[in-house]
Amino acid sequence: MKILLSFLLVFLASILGAFGALYLKKASSKFRISSQIKNINLIIGLFFYGFSTLIFLFALKFGELSIIYPLVSLTYVWVVLLSYFKLHESLNKFKIIGILLIVLGVSLIAYTA
Repeated sequence: MKILLSFLLVFLASILGAFGALYLKKASSKFRISSQIKNINLIIGLFFYGFSTLIFLFALKFGELSIIYPLVSLTYVWVVLLSYFKLHESLNKFKIIGILLIVLGVSLIAYTA
């Protein structure tokens, strides 16, 4: 039961981390060192990253690091999908193959748990 909770928490943390990356990308278009305190996308991105980290720390309490930490790689899957749908970035066969390999790797690690 505890391992399932840690998996769910890491899954949630990876999604929140991906949203953090999305908002940091949006913040970068208006990046000026003097005015970053007013950059709402930067604030939202940092919030998502921070909240993601807190959830991940909680997940570590219930699982083994060698199993939990590789699941964080799901963040890359969500980032590619968010980039495609929200930022209209390209999605080519190499990215799709990479996503499939990440999902396969995560599945193998989760299966051994």
